[in-house]
Amino acid sequence: MASLGEKLRKHRQEKGYSLDKLAEITDSSKSYLWELENRDTRKPSAEKLTKIAEALSVTTDYLLDDSSEPDEEVVKEAFFRKFNKLDPDDKKKIEQMVDMWRKKD
Repeated sequence: MASLGEKLRKHRQEKGYSLDKLAEITDSSKSYLWELENRDTRKPSAEKLTKIAEALSVTTDYLLDDSSEPDEEVVKEAFFRKFNKLDPDDKKKIEQMVDMWRKKD
């Protein structure tokens, strides 16, 4: 079982983000993120949690759940949320790349 703080720290470090960098990406303060990682008393708003989850490529459900690792569905959902926010031209490029990879097999 992993707490919210443990998950935040783990995924932030896996991404190579400092607290400063994650704060910049999520429009948060470094001290706020430090408190989330180190004190279980802070509960982020849905808006903040969503920004943090997106920056760390996980879902808010995963961050709030007590399980220690994101399963494949969580990873896929986080990817597709990012994909859906792309503009149509970028989506088309990604679709073309996937089609090219399929042809290699």
